[in-house]
Amino acid sequence: MHAAVVFLAAVIIGLVMGGLMFLHDQSVPAAVVTGLVAAGGSVPVLHKLIG
Repeated sequence: MHAAVVFLAAVIIGLVMGGLMFLHDQSVPAAVVTGLVAAGGSVPVLHKLIG
């Protein structure tokens, strides 16, 4: 259950960051990369905060 909450929160963070980057640059590749980096970078932090 803990892992599911962490990954769900990371996906939401990645989607928000990717969406904001797309609105800023109008570039799909930049938005995808930003979303993936934000989601991947937030997993360890969320694991410590939620855990």
